[in-house]
Amino acid sequence: MRVLGIETSCDETGVAIYDDHQGLLSHQLYSQVKLHADYGGVVPELASRDHVRKLIPLIKKTLQEANCIAKDIDGIAFTKGPGLVGALLVGSSVARSLAYAWNKPAVGVHHMEGHLLAPMLDVPAPEFPFVALLVSGGHSMMVKVEGIGQYEVLGESVDDAAGEAFDKTAKLLGLDYPGGPLLAKLAEKGEAGHYKFPRPMTTKPGLDFSFSGLKTFAANTIRASDGSQQTRANIAFAFQEAVVDTLAIKCKRALKHTHLKRLVIAGGVSANKQLREDLAAMMKSIQGEVFYPRLEFCTDNGAMIAYAGLQRLKAGEIECLSTKARPRWSLEELAAI
Repeated sequence: MRVLGIETSCDETGVAIYDDHQGLLSHQLYSQVKLHADYGGVVPELASRDHVRKLIPLIKKTLQEANCIAKDIDGIAFTKGPGLVGALLVGSSVARSLAYAWNKPAVGVHHMEGHLLAPMLDVPAPEFPFVALLVSGGHSMMVKVEGIGQYEVLGESVDDAAGEAFDKTAKLLGLDYPGGPLLAKLAEKGEAGHYKFPRPMTTKPGLDFSFSGLKTFAANTIRASDGSQQTRANIAFAFQEAVVDTLAIKCKRALKHTHLKRLVIAGGVSANKQLREDLAAMMKSIQGEVFYPRLEFCTDNGAMIAYAGLQRLKAGEIECLSTKARPRWSLEELAAI
């Protein structure tokens, strides 16, 4: 089976074609970073309009790159939610229109399931069961995964997600949007021992996350600092160390709770170098395995949607013509396949 995947949940337009025998045939990604940079964050209406402008040309380019035409495609997958409702509607409308015109089945994919399965795009792929840490700008959650659609959410963010905290703290440090990667780069110049940030919700039982207090702590620290470049780097170092330590502590706790030794990290924050290094060391210490998507598939992309959609199309799931976007959608509502 060969599936065309479309991702338009936020500020990146992603298109890909995945074949269950040949693997990923082609993928294209357009980022709206420059469009939203002047506003310091994503403007939903501008995001939707840009998806309208970019999606069709990207689909054409993806088909051309894979040397495919309409008859070569067996199904279409699109991000149904969660995400910005206007952006989701662009992708779902185009996907359903193509499915109708080409007489192909279509299926709506859960955005976070796409991220969760993104490591499956590489070899070796993780085997079920495993614990998944999904960390992005909009979500932080710990999930026990028994199989595709067999998800138990063990914990999630009660306020700011990890990626959101990175971006907001970066803005406080005077860094451009998106700030998370720039903060991580600044942290490389920082020195340990100058600041000690809290590790939120690690002294209490449970696997939920909270990063708003850590962001406030960072804001107060920045306000009281001398504002020098080295001081800003030291603050960035301490902040990143606190987030990474918090995530590592929660991962270790989740693995102990589930009696598993296989960990998957996905979402935009999974590209963070320090997080990868610390979790790799932690998993080595308990003789476990850790898996990540390749860097280009950490952020939103069409390849993960094509892969997840292919699994559900093969299981017989088909979206009706009157499908609706779901800006809020629990992973636990998905059907097991």
